[in-house]
Amino acid sequence: MGLLDSVVGSLTAGNTPGGTGLLEAVIQLIQNQPGGLAGLVQSFQQGGLAEIVNSWVSTGQNLPVSGQQLASVLGSGPLQGMAAQLGLSPDQVAGSLADLLPQVVDQLTPNGQLPQGGDLLLAQGMDLLKKGGLFG
Repeated sequence: MGLLDSVVGSLTAGNTPGGTGLLEAVIQLIQNQPGGLAGLVQSFQQGGLAEIVNSWVSTGQNLPVSGQQLASVLGSGPLQGMAAQLGLSPDQVAGSLADLLPQVVDQLTPNGQLPQGGDLLLAQGMDLLKKGGLFG
């Protein structure tokens, strides 16, 4: 629970709809994506958002993404599932996800590249999020 505890204040301070549940949904999204984080990045690249997602992975500044752009890449199914899980509208989820997903991907790729090794990647990423704080 350390990761969730460390970001709850930041999420609620920004009035992010979904709060902790949204962060959990983002982690589930990455875990359920074929290929994990690399698969998610590849989906964005194939969806025409390569420059945006590559900025999240790199060590430079993260380019913004809109809720509409996320919906076009992820499809309505995952967004509707998250919305139902969180008690929000798909538009609210897409907007909040547009704020949170770049930060999560950025924290999971601290060296500017996708780490190798599926489950190990997620464990290492969660460790980094706990130590460094997602919004710190």
